[in-house]
Amino acid sequence: MYFEYDNAATDYLSRKDKRLAEVIARIGHIDREVHSDLFAAVVHSIVGQQISMKAQETIWQRLLERVGEVTPERIHQATEDELQTVGISFRKAEYIKDFARKICAGEFDIAGLYEKSDEEVIRELSALRGIGKWTAEMIMLFCMQRQDILSFDDLAIQRGLRMVYHHRRIDKKLFEKYRRRYSPYGSVASLYLWAVSGGAIPEMKDYAPKGKK
Repeated sequence: MYFEYDNAATDYLSRKDKRLAEVIARIGHIDREVHSDLFAAVVHSIVGQQISMKAQETIWQRLLERVGEVTPERIHQATEDELQTVGISFRKAEYIKDFARKICAGEFDIAGLYEKSDEEVIRELSALRGIGKWTAEMIMLFCMQRQDILSFDDLAIQRGLRMVYHHRRIDKKLFEKYRRRYSPYGSVASLYLWAVSGGAIPEMKDYAPKGKK
C-alpha cells in the first residue's frame, strides 16, 4: 500500500514552484509505502526511535513472531519482560505498554483521531509517552495519509530544501514560507524533498556549510 496522491497535487505544486516542478518532472510519481494500521504504526515508530532502520525491522519481525498481530489487546497482555526479549528497550516497552493500556481502558480513542484536524492529532499523539511532534507528523503522513504534512524537525526535509533552493541553512521563517507555498499538498512535497535528499537527482548538492549538515 502506497501513499495516495494524484496529478492534481503535482500539478498544483508545479504551478506554485518552478524548481519543485523540475524535480517532480525528473523523478516522476513516487511510490512510498504506508502503514494501514494506526496502533501498529505508533508502536513501530516507538520501536524505531534512535536506532537504524535495519535494527528497527529486525526487532519488529521478532515482535510479530512473539505476539502475532500487533494489537492493543495483545500488547496489553504481553509483559514488559517479553517485549524486552525481542530487543525493545525497557523505556520503550513502558511507552508501548502504556499506550496499549490506555486504548484497552478506553482512555485514548485511537479511531477518533481520523475525525480530528492535523493540529488536534499532533496534540493528542504528542501527549502520549514516547511520542514527540516529529513522530506524530510521520504517523499522520505514513499511516493516516494526511495530505499537508511538512515537518520542520525532519533533517532530510531541511536537506532537500537546501538542495532544491540552494540555501545554506533553513530557519523556521524560511521553512514557513515553503510550507505555505506547498499547502495543501505539503505531504506530496515532502515525498519529493526526501527523494532529493536521498540522491534521486545526482547533480544536486547540499549547500549547507561544512560541519553544519
